[in-house]
Amino acid sequence: MKIQLKTSPRGEYRELDIAKGTTLETLYRSLETGLPYTVLAARVQNRLEELTFAVEEPCQIELLDMRTQDANLIYQYSLTLLYIKAVRDCLGPVRVEVQNSLNKGLYTEIKTKENITEAQVRQIEERMRELVAADLPFVKERVSREDAVSILQQAGLEEKHRLLEHAEDIETVDFYTLDDYRDSFFSAMVPSTGYLQHFELKKYRRGVLLRFPHPSEPDRIPDYEDEVKLYQAFSEQTRWDQLLGVNYVADLNEKIESGAYKELIQLSEALHEKKISDIADQIKQERKRIVLIAGPSSSGKTTFAQRLCIQLKVNGLEPLYLGTDDYFVEREETPLDQHGEPDYENLGAVDIELFNRNMNDLLEGREVDLPAFDFLTGHKVFGKRITKINGRQPIVIEGIHGLNEELTAQIPKEEKFKIYISPLTQLNIDGHNRIPTTEERMLRRMVRDYRYRGKAAQTTIDEWPKVRAGEDTNIFPYNGEADVLFNSYHVYEIAVLKKYAEPLLRAVKDTEPSYMTAQRLLDFLQFFRTIEDDHIIVNNSIIREFIGGSIFVE
Repeated sequence: MKIQLKTSPRGEYRELDIAKGTTLETLYRSLETGLPYTVLAARVQNRLEELTFAVEEPCQIELLDMRTQDANLIYQYSLTLLYIKAVRDCLGPVRVEVQNSLNKGLYTEIKTKENITEAQVRQIEERMRELVAADLPFVKERVSREDAVSILQQAGLEEKHRLLEHAEDIETVDFYTLDDYRDSFFSAMVPSTGYLQHFELKKYRRGVLLRFPHPSEPDRIPDYEDEVKLYQAFSEQTRWDQLLGVNYVADLNEKIESGAYKELIQLSEALHEKKISDIADQIKQERKRIVLIAGPSSSGKTTFAQRLCIQLKVNGLEPLYLGTDDYFVEREETPLDQHGEPDYENLGAVDIELFNRNMNDLLEGREVDLPAFDFLTGHKVFGKRITKINGRQPIVIEGIHGLNEELTAQIPKEEKFKIYISPLTQLNIDGHNRIPTTEERMLRRMVRDYRYRGKAAQTTIDEWPKVRAGEDTNIFPYNGEADVLFNSYHVYEIAVLKKYAEPLLRAVKDTEPSYMTAQRLLDFLQFFRTIEDDHIIVNNSIIREFIGGSIFVE
């Protein structure tokens, strides 16, 4: 039987003969020595399949390693199950909560009477390595939703059975058993523990970090960096979620069902406004005049910057709002990426010398001819924005390189105030199944791309890996430079985005390579009830930047 096989993300398909009924794992093992990284799953006719899948007819197969998002998530969920099993083996049937991404890993908490110790963390990691060495299988079992509710109720996993109890659209639930431990997971898994060679545990504050490779280097644990401000932002969001009464998706669904979501939206928006007001107060108190705002795609930077300007005006200041896009070098001078295409996200695409000279002249009270970049001609235009500010006016600057000291190297450090903005999702499906922030950002971007740019969902999905690669280079390495981190996430927002995103995702055809990702997002959205009536969301909300109706975004 002939198949078309691709073994790397940028590779080409080649024809291969295999026996009917060959499993993907058998196919992978036959090619293993020629592959750079461990294969974790496969794309079969644009559908994600576990390596236990048997190939029964001619098809296209792409082997997936950790360089792809789907395989990366499979590794994370498989490692999570391994971790929970090891915790139970070492400490008994204690509750484990997987909370959020942090410090190049997952931040988890083990609910014991006393804080977990270094010795216990070492014991758990040793047990995990013993289980990996034993190469134990992850045994999959698909049960009806009704049976799943009963199983979870008996196991005392309250938020899991509450979620499924009224989720009538969900027909079946997958359980995975590792040795003597069974749990429900909403992701595919690797075949066995032997696939999970790279990980480490690290005691961190009240919890434990479960660390694993980054997609850019699938065979090594990344260097450790203590992302203190990120931890503080997640902790603040946890407090907000407790105030709002929403810790898991089941809590949100119950508020939507009862109509209490309207107050939830108002409270969430009020918390944002208070946070932005506090940041404006801090800028005034510290007499900062260069305010730099940066964050990954779909963070709501434009709305945040405009709302910050308003709060600065409340403080008696008159901010000047600028974007670094007007400081692009002339198009013919734009650096090229590895594929020979213009790389507009490269810091070299910015006229740093002109930018610093203009900002320092403004700070000194001089009149400045600010450029306006003409994207049609690819050149800066002068003479249209002659600007001068007084000694108290702050300059609010939005741009992806805002936290990179190279952008503002010639500006005195005492003048600068740096803000990192990102939607940091703290709401999870349940205690073991988290919602990755990148999934939420993709939904935001997808809805906005369609509404404002006429792009189909498959285009957004296809462009996403390049977007993420740019963020890994230009944004994420610098978030520790921020004076303040603003979490632009709203606990209610996925229930709102669902109404707009689902039709776009359903329109992705199974012949499209993006179909696999579209199905993953649809599977994830099915756990959320939809907020159909979103008129209560104020017109200056960050969410309006994506769904429409914003007073800041046309």
